[in-house]
Amino acid sequence: MAGHIEDYALIGDLETAALVGRDGTIDWLCLPRLDSQAVFAALLGTEDNGSWSVGPAESSGLSPTADRRSYRGESLLLESEWDTPTGTLRVTDFMPPREGGAPRLIRVVEAVRGTVTAVSTLRLRFNYGRVVPWVQRTDDGRVRAVAGPHAVWLDTEAETHSEALTTHSRVTLAEGERTAFTLSWQPSYVGPPDSLDTDQVSQIQEDTEKFWADWASHCTYHGPYRDAVIRSLITLKALTNPLTGGIVAAATTSLPEDLGGVRNWDYRYVWLRDAAITMSCLLRAGYRDEARAWRDWLLRAVAGDPENLQIMYGIAGEREIPETTLPWLAGYENSTPVRIGNDAANQRQLDVYGEVIEALLLAAHLGLERDETSNTLLFKLVQSVEAHWHEPDKGIWEVRGPDRHFVHSKVMAWVAVDCAIKLIEGGHADGPVDRWKVLRDTIHQDVCENGYDPERNTFTQSYGSQELDAALLLIPQIGFLPADDERVIGTIEAIQRELSTPDGFLRRYPTDGDSAGSDGLEGHEGAFLVCAFWLVDDLAMIGRADEARNLFERLLALRNDVGLLAEEWDPHQRRQVGNYPQAYSHIGIVDAALSLQSPAQRHPLALRSTQR
Repeated sequence: MAGHIEDYALIGDLETAALVGRDGTIDWLCLPRLDSQAVFAALLGTEDNGSWSVGPAESSGLSPTADRRSYRGESLLLESEWDTPTGTLRVTDFMPPREGGAPRLIRVVEAVRGTVTAVSTLRLRFNYGRVVPWVQRTDDGRVRAVAGPHAVWLDTEAETHSEALTTHSRVTLAEGERTAFTLSWQPSYVGPPDSLDTDQVSQIQEDTEKFWADWASHCTYHGPYRDAVIRSLITLKALTNPLTGGIVAAATTSLPEDLGGVRNWDYRYVWLRDAAITMSCLLRAGYRDEARAWRDWLLRAVAGDPENLQIMYGIAGEREIPETTLPWLAGYENSTPVRIGNDAANQRQLDVYGEVIEALLLAAHLGLERDETSNTLLFKLVQSVEAHWHEPDKGIWEVRGPDRHFVHSKVMAWVAVDCAIKLIEGGHADGPVDRWKVLRDTIHQDVCENGYDPERNTFTQSYGSQELDAALLLIPQIGFLPADDERVIGTIEAIQRELSTPDGFLRRYPTDGDSAGSDGLEGHEGAFLVCAFWLVDDLAMIGRADEARNLFERLLALRNDVGLLAEEWDPHQRRQVGNYPQAYSHIGIVDAALSLQSPAQRHPLALRSTQR
């Protein structure tokens, strides 16, 4: 059985990633990309669906939980240590950035003290744990596993043998000695990847650590929460593909929002909303290269057809992401179905126009050079808003119930037009600014008249509803209304009253089956973590800094031992739930830290211009 979601640490090479448990077992890895088929899928099934454990030989080859683990400095190299009766074993797990080569997962074992015996138990299963590969030893002593177009190679100096569809290795090390296990992927119809000896691995490890340290050094945040911010930025970087510029929402699929329930989705794709907000977060922290690469990805993905804009795409901009289920997987803690692909790609979500154009505005504000192709895209995106803003949609939370006139969607349509106007007035774009100013005012008036409940002094989830929505917390952050407006303060306080969980965090919206705000799904969900981070932002903006800081520090306490967060927090079982690690949650950490340091710096575009 897989561990708790928060038991896992993330390692990755920017193009894919693996989850390593506290016991030294890797239960999730897709090759060669994050959205490829998994070769280790025990996370969503059993060890027979693919896993790889490395640890001390004691306990009959079953590795106990590590006594200590941490990332090495400001990097994505994970160190786990076990104290045994004969000594201390350290395992260092990492994936070096590829730079055009084969994807590699490297596990270095070393004796820190005394003499220790390490064992490796490797179960490779292709196609999300369904296909057992053909495993053979080559003439030069390497282990090769092949299934159809895929081949995985294991290189190690340790003694290795195969038994019961599993590859076993064993090595005894004296203090100061080390050896490595390297797993490499290659198409089965091409030659093998280069093999690596222990000395070569040592140099690659040094180079990988330097890569991450150099990248982290560009962070411009130096406030009191720097460690949390850096770890979140590194996690966001790990979800950003350097070849395509695509930024995925999470590294996993089908980790449940409701344990044992059906709220299980595939997050290994590029949501325009999530990616735009990630890009903005990286920009505010000092990273422009990722922003430029994402803008190029956006232009390729949308191409010349913004009228048919999708809310999500594949990592390279693929449009077809059909949703299917994998019935041979039992699901994480029996949460089924296990899904790959995502039908939400076909939904209409009007808010994405606002997030995308706001990100383009921030990029221009922070010095990214003008681009005529993106200027053309901007014009077409606002034309689409002009034609469709008054229509119902599925909203930010991708409800699978009926379309509605979601207030947040209308507000973000306003943002799209407002930011386009600012780009034009700043000399970064061209367009009919006078006409768009009229459109901006029309949308603003419509929202204030139809999306606000004057009796309760709060905006509502959708026109004519009584339900609330935590996405309404974004109203002051994007400049739709100033933070000191009584309607804003009333909305913040209403959300605190009506959407709070027992431990003071926030649900996105009510999920009661008969509720008018129902999302069309069975079951419930926990606290959606980014919503509580939004509340931190809002509290800081309205001058309740102590309350904001207290909430922020309680949220930080939910992170696991290596600083990672999933999508949600189950307040009853007191566990992390949902896909992991979740970009949105880590964006929340960075943005809230910036807001606590200076709301004006966190929201420079919103605070410069708001409507009443």
